[in-house]
Amino acid sequence: MKVLVTGGTGFIGSWVVEELKQMGHTPVVLDHHNRNHQTDVETFYGDVRDDIAVVEAVAHVDAVIHLAAVLGTQETIANPRPAAHTNLLGALNVFTAVHQYEVPAVYIAVGNHWMNNTYSISKTAAERFAFMFNKELDTKIAVVRALNAYGPGQAATPPWGESKVRKIMPAFVCRALADEPIEIYGSGDQVMDMIYVQDVARTLIAGLGAPRHDVVYEAGSGNATTVNDVADVVIDIVGSGSKVYAPMRPGEPDHSVVLGDPSTLTPLGIDISAFTPLDVGVSNTVDYFRQEHFG
Repeated sequence: MKVLVTGGTGFIGSWVVEELKQMGHTPVVLDHHNRNHQTDVETFYGDVRDDIAVVEAVAHVDAVIHLAAVLGTQETIANPRPAAHTNLLGALNVFTAVHQYEVPAVYIAVGNHWMNNTYSISKTAAERFAFMFNKELDTKIAVVRALNAYGPGQAATPPWGESKVRKIMPAFVCRALADEPIEIYGSGDQVMDMIYVQDVARTLIAGLGAPRHDVVYEAGSGNATTVNDVADVVIDIVGSGSKVYAPMRPGEPDHSVVLGDPSTLTPLGIDISAFTPLDVGVSNTVDYFRQEHFG
């Protein structure tokens, strides 16, 4: 099966592309970046905001996994337009194209869909459009809410990387490896559902065979892990580091609870007992950053 992956050179996208290859499928990438470029993968250089580029790409494939998005919690609040344009209009372009060519699709949604930040709002609005398309136009777009994905290849912010968006695992791991205090927003008792990126990728691919398209599939472990817990695991594996606390960042409430319901994955044939344990995933991530930035 030939599968288009929008945002296929990004963090999750690169893992999805690799998993598709391992499963014997043929991935095709649509992205306006050339990061993590794989020369053996057919690539359309284009933007999901360009409806013509999207239609041309979808015309050549059997299925679509739509990942392309503008990320950021506090980073997108002051100027929400770029994220709204990409996350909403880009999704509508993809949904329209899969309707036109009658191919199945998977849309990656967010676990913190109820939070009032640009990323969560725009991604969740697109999720609702997916359900509208399914109901009214008989499309087959599976909605997979990915919880907090982490793992090797995730971009760090300066001085360890070029990302403008701070993500928990790169921030914690790089600070610990540099023997700097891990900065935690708020009290650190916010509950997260940490899921290794390879498990997310496999769940997204499984979504192409979803038996229903009027329900949400939640790619999460269901394990309640606090931010403090994540920091403690990182410190233990790295063997150095400490914790300091900063005011809660805008767009995310303190004491929040974001957990997936892994029972929703049963219809996809996903066995969550095979998911990567947190200590193993963090160890793999530490090894990656140690080699890439601290070698």
